[in-house]
Amino acid sequence: MEAARRLMAATPTRISPLPSPSLPSRRTRTTLSPIPLFHIPTTIRTPSILSFSSTSNNNRPETECPVPLEQQPINEYHSLSTSFPFSWATGDAVEYASRLFVTGASFTLLVGLPVAWFGSAGAQAEPFKRVLCAASSGVFAVTVAVVRMYLGWAYVGNRLLSATVEYEETGWYDGQIWVKTAEVLARDRLLGSFSVKPVLSRLKITLVSLATSLLVCALILLNIDGDQILTSKEPRVRVVPGVYNDDSARLFEPDAFRDEPELQ
Repeated sequence: MEAARRLMAATPTRISPLPSPSLPSRRTRTTLSPIPLFHIPTTIRTPSILSFSSTSNNNRPETECPVPLEQQPINEYHSLSTSFPFSWATGDAVEYASRLFVTGASFTLLVGLPVAWFGSAGAQAEPFKRVLCAASSGVFAVTVAVVRMYLGWAYVGNRLLSATVEYEETGWYDGQIWVKTAEVLARDRLLGSFSVKPVLSRLKITLVSLATSLLVCALILLNIDGDQILTSKEPRVRVVPGVYNDDSARLFEPDAFRDEPELQ
C-alpha cells in the first residue's frame, strides 16, 4: 500500500475542465442576423404646399372651403396661366418679347400701314410720316394687349395674397366672403409672391417701355406737322389747288365778296 501511494504521488494527474454549457462549441458556427433599427421606405413622398387638385369635383374636406371651384384663387391662377394672351407673360423673356413684336408688326403691316398710306391725300409726298403713323398704331395695339394682361394678373394676384375670398354662390346678388384657413393662406401667398409678382414686374417694365415709344412717336409727328404749318403759311391766300380759289368764288357767290376790294 505504501508503495502504491508513492507511485500515485509521483505520477502527474491531468484534469480536463468541463465544457461550459453557455459557450458554443468550436465546430458550431452561429450566424446572427442584424436587427433593423428603423424601416426605410422605398419611395419618399415630399409634401408640397402648392399641391392642389383643381380637377376634383368636391372641395377638400380638411379646409371645408365653400367657394365654388371656378372662383377659388388657385383655380383662377391655373386658368389664367394657360389662357390667351395671359400665358405669354409666364414664358421665357425671349419668347415673350418675340410674341409682342410679332403682334405689333402684324398690326402695323395689315392695318396701320394701309390706313395711313391710302386713307388721306398726299401720302406719296410724306412717306416717313405715314410709316411713323403705322408704327405708332402697332405700338398702341401692343400696349392695349399688355394692359389687358396686367389687369388680369393683378386681379388674380390680389385674390391670392388676400386673407379673404369674395365669391358668389349663384349670382351677383348673393355675394359672400370666406376667410382663408392658415394652410390655404400660406399656399396662396407663396404662389402669389413667387409666381404672380414676377409676372407683374415684367408687365410694368413693358408698359413703361411702350409708353415711352408712343411719346417719342407723338413728339416726332408734332414736329413734322409744325414744320409743315410754318413753311406753308402765306398771308391773304385762300387757295386750295384744284378745288377752290377767289376768282371762282366771286362768280358763284358775289354777295360774300361785296365788301372786299377786287384782287388786282
